[in-house]
Amino acid sequence: MRPIRILSVCGSGTVSSAMVSGKLKERLGEVGYEIVTVEVNPGGVESALLAGNYDFIAHTSPISGEFAIPAINAVGFLTGFGEEEFLERALGVIKGLEAEA
Repeated sequence: MRPIRILSVCGSGTVSSAMVSGKLKERLGEVGYEIVTVEVNPGGVESALLAGNYDFIAHTSPISGEFAIPAINAVGFLTGFGEEEFLERALGVIKGLEAEA
């Protein structure tokens, strides 16, 4: 399967989004997925979506707009309180991609 491309969003586009990206690579890598992430701040979401082909958005800061891909709140994944719920949603998106392929 091709790598899963995730847009990781936090307030500054650096610290929290990088932490979420690293954790996604680790946790989803454990179940066999190759993860590619790009980190941006909320203001960079639209231009990143135009420039890249992402499978979903993982965000720890509010983002506004309508997106053609799922946007999943990753605060629980970052803090550990709600981590499994986030992973279930992310894996649901990935399984849907596999079914389409």
